[in-house]
Amino acid sequence: MGQGASAILDAIAKGQTGVKVQAFANSQLKTVCAALFDEQQQSDLLQPGYSFFESLLLRVMQSLPAVDCNDPRTLLVLASTKGNIGLLTKGATDPQELTALTVTGRKLAKAIGYPRQPVVVSNACISGMSALLYAKRLLQCGQFDRAVVLAADCISPFIVAGFQSFQALSTSVCRPFDQRRSGLNLGEGAAAMVLSKTPTDIVLSNGATSSDANHISGPSRTGEEMAMAIRWALQGAGIHARDIGFVCAHGTATPYNDEMESKAIMAADINQSPVFSLKPYFGHTLGAAGLLESVIAIEAMRRNWLIASVGYQEHGVSVPVTISQKTGPYKNIDHILKTGSGFGGCNAALVFSKNKR
Repeated sequence: MGQGASAILDAIAKGQTGVKVQAFANSQLKTVCAALFDEQQQSDLLQPGYSFFESLLLRVMQSLPAVDCNDPRTLLVLASTKGNIGLLTKGATDPQELTALTVTGRKLAKAIGYPRQPVVVSNACISGMSALLYAKRLLQCGQFDRAVVLAADCISPFIVAGFQSFQALSTSVCRPFDQRRSGLNLGEGAAAMVLSKTPTDIVLSNGATSSDANHISGPSRTGEEMAMAIRWALQGAGIHARDIGFVCAHGTATPYNDEMESKAIMAADINQSPVFSLKPYFGHTLGAAGLLESVIAIEAMRRNWLIASVGYQEHGVSVPVTISQKTGPYKNIDHILKTGSGFGGCNAALVFSKNKR
């Protein structure tokens, strides 16, 4: 879709999507409808001595404004769900060394001159959001002055097989919140965000997480637990539901997740705010999703834009949430809400705001 938030949002405005049906090697499916880097892109991104996953992290780190990683007041946080799991093969002599996220963290730290072990956050599909919230809290309690939060995930046959076992994959571009939605699209991507005590134009006002303790892979049937996280996030940000300009939802286009998330938005009284999902544009990027989608949502807030939830034609959830159907200028937006959920019943809600001070 592009490199950088502005380029990606411009591509979205042109109606582009990175999701397509394509051949997928070493998979029983033979083809998969997903947003994947092609061989040439992988070759261009790959850095000597590093896996493709690690190369993505290094590339987004290099794209950031200069940050003094050697400063003891700088925190480095890494978020991912699967990391280098694609390197794991039958007969691997040291699988821990191949796939452990702590190993990736050490390699990344050495590459960028960070003198400590980075914090690793792996919390299913809210990993990126959890990492942002964790970093914010460490800054608030005075341990650090700035935090670099990185997130990435790559798609491997192992991951495809896992989602296929749940019959959760769509054979076409996914349709979040639509009556005919049939599953999700997987995606590859990476994102980075710097949090700092130094005031900037955008503030991570507050956030919260919750657990619905319903099922290892099935979300809550009521949405009340995600609604709790949303209410806590709004309360901590000192704003009301009516102040939210739009909701950048998790929106996986799976029957149960979209239903749960819609009920949560309704229960938190945000159903009048426009809701959209970014999954039809670059797929579900797993542990990177919460961070990557937050970055794009912030860019849309800066422009006072809405983003269309692609594929939505006939309302397919049981409550009257407002699904966005246009991309472009909307109205002045001061606060936005990002929601996420994941296996194990985890939920997250983040509020981003324009800094008026």
